[in-house]
Amino acid sequence: MRIILLFHRAPVRVTKITIVRSKLKLRRSMLQLKQALSQEKAETKQMLVIYKKYTKRQATVEEIKFANSQLFDLLKGLGLSVFAVLPFAPITIPILVKLGKLVGVDVLPSSFNKPLPKPEQPPFNNDVN
Repeated sequence: MRIILLFHRAPVRVTKITIVRSKLKLRRSMLQLKQALSQEKAETKQMLVIYKKYTKRQATVEEIKFANSQLFDLLKGLGLSVFAVLPFAPITIPILVKLGKLVGVDVLPSSFNKPLPKPEQPPFNNDVN
Protein backbone atom coordinates (compact mmCIF):
# COMPACT_ATOMS: atom_id res chain seq x y z
CA MET A 1 0.00 0.00 0.00
CA ARG A 2 2.89 2.37 0.73
CA ILE A 3 4.35 1.84 -2.72
CA ILE A 4 1.09 2.92 -4.32
CA LEU A 5 1.16 6.18 -2.38
CA LEU A 6 4.64 6.97 -3.66
CA PHE A 7 3.63 6.82 -7.32
CA HIS A 8 1.44 9.55 -8.62
CA ARG A 9 -0.93 9.16 -11.50
CA ALA A 10 0.50 12.00 -13.57
CA PRO A 11 3.86 13.10 -12.14
CA VAL A 12 4.91 15.12 -15.19
CA ARG A 13 1.67 17.09 -15.17
CA VAL A 14 1.92 17.75 -11.44
CA THR A 15 5.50 18.94 -11.86
CA LYS A 16 4.53 21.31 -14.69
CA ILE A 17 1.65 22.71 -12.65
CA THR A 18 3.94 23.24 -9.67
CA ILE A 19 6.49 25.09 -11.81
CA VAL A 20 3.83 27.33 -13.34
CA ARG A 21 2.34 28.02 -9.91
CA SER A 22 5.73 29.00 -8.48
CA LYS A 23 6.43 31.29 -11.46
CA LEU A 24 3.09 33.03 -11.02
CA LYS A 25 3.68 33.41 -7.29
CA LEU A 26 7.11 34.95 -7.92
CA ARG A 27 5.70 37.30 -10.56
CA ARG A 28 2.89 38.37 -8.22
CA SER A 29 5.30 39.08 -5.38
CA MET A 30 7.60 41.06 -7.69
CA LEU A 31 4.65 43.17 -8.87
CA GLN A 32 3.66 43.83 -5.26
CA LEU A 33 7.22 44.88 -4.48
CA LYS A 34 7.28 47.15 -7.53
CA GLN A 35 4.00 48.76 -6.48
CA ALA A 36 5.18 49.29 -2.91
CA LEU A 37 8.48 50.81 -4.07
CA SER A 38 6.72 53.16 -6.50
CA GLN A 39 4.37 54.27 -3.72
CA GLU A 40 7.34 54.87 -1.43
CA LYS A 41 9.05 56.88 -4.17
CA ALA A 42 5.99 59.09 -4.70
CA GLU A 43 5.61 59.67 -0.96
CA THR A 44 9.28 60.61 -0.66
CA LYS A 45 8.96 63.14 -3.47
CA GLN A 46 5.92 64.59 -1.74
CA MET A 47 7.88 64.74 1.51
CA LEU A 48 10.62 66.79 -0.15
CA VAL A 49 8.05 69.20 -1.60
CA ILE A 50 6.49 69.64 1.84
CA TYR A 51 9.87 70.33 3.47
CA LYS A 52 10.59 72.87 0.72
CA LYS A 53 7.27 74.56 1.52
CA TYR A 54 8.18 74.43 5.21
CA THR A 55 11.34 76.42 4.61
CA LYS A 56 9.14 79.13 3.08
CA ARG A 57 6.68 78.85 6.01
CA GLN A 58 3.82 77.73 3.75
CA ALA A 59 3.27 74.17 5.00
CA THR A 60 0.36 73.16 7.20
CA VAL A 61 0.60 71.09 10.38
CA GLU A 62 -0.94 68.03 8.67
CA GLU A 63 1.58 68.23 5.86
CA ILE A 64 4.45 68.42 8.33
CA LYS A 65 3.10 65.36 10.18
CA PHE A 66 2.92 63.45 6.90
CA ALA A 67 6.44 64.52 5.94
CA ASN A 68 7.84 63.51 9.32
CA SER A 69 6.18 60.08 9.15
CA GLN A 70 7.55 59.62 5.63
CA LEU A 71 11.03 60.58 6.81
CA PHE A 72 10.70 57.98 9.56
CA ASP A 73 9.67 55.38 6.91
CA LEU A 74 12.67 56.35 4.82
CA LEU A 75 14.97 55.78 7.78
CA LYS A 76 13.37 52.36 8.34
CA GLY A 77 14.17 51.44 4.75
CA LEU A 78 17.74 52.59 5.12
CA GLY A 79 18.08 50.46 8.25
CA LEU A 80 16.91 47.38 6.36
CA SER A 81 19.30 48.09 3.51
CA VAL A 82 22.19 47.46 5.91
CA PHE A 83 20.91 43.92 6.44
CA ALA A 84 20.41 43.47 2.69
CA VAL A 85 24.15 43.86 2.12
CA LEU A 86 25.10 41.23 4.70
CA PRO A 87 25.45 37.57 3.79
CA PHE A 88 22.37 35.38 4.32
CA ALA A 89 20.06 38.39 3.76
CA PRO A 90 17.17 36.21 2.48
CA ILE A 91 17.22 34.54 5.89
CA THR A 92 18.03 37.45 8.21
CA ILE A 93 15.53 40.01 6.89
CA PRO A 94 12.40 37.81 7.32
CA ILE A 95 13.63 36.79 10.78
CA LEU A 96 14.14 40.46 11.64
CA VAL A 97 10.62 41.32 10.46
CA LYS A 98 9.09 38.43 12.46
CA LEU A 99 11.01 39.40 15.59
CA GLY A 100 9.89 42.99 15.14
CA LYS A 101 6.25 41.89 14.95
CA LEU A 102 6.65 39.76 18.07
CA VAL A 103 8.17 42.64 20.00
CA GLY A 104 5.68 45.15 18.59
CA VAL A 105 8.09 47.20 16.48
CA ASP A 106 7.23 47.96 12.88
CA VAL A 107 10.40 47.25 10.89
CA LEU A 108 9.08 47.70 7.35
CA PRO A 109 8.07 51.05 5.84
CA SER A 110 4.34 51.77 5.77
CA SER A 111 3.93 51.10 2.03
CA PHE A 112 5.02 47.49 2.57
CA ASN A 113 2.54 46.91 5.39
CA LYS A 114 -0.61 47.95 3.54
CA PRO A 115 -2.50 45.02 2.02
CA LEU A 116 -2.50 45.35 -1.73
CA PRO A 117 -5.69 44.60 -3.68
CA LYS A 118 -5.73 41.13 -5.15
CA PRO A 119 -6.42 40.88 -8.87
CA GLU A 120 -9.54 39.05 -9.89
CA GLN A 121 -8.93 35.59 -11.25
CA PRO A 122 -11.09 34.06 -13.96
CA PRO A 123 -13.18 31.09 -12.89
CA PHE A 124 -11.52 27.72 -13.33
CA ASN A 125 -12.93 25.73 -16.24
CA ASN A 126 -12.97 21.95 -15.87
CA ASP A 127 -14.04 21.31 -19.47
CA VAL A 128 -11.51 19.24 -21.36
CA ASN A 129 -11.73 19.33 -25.15
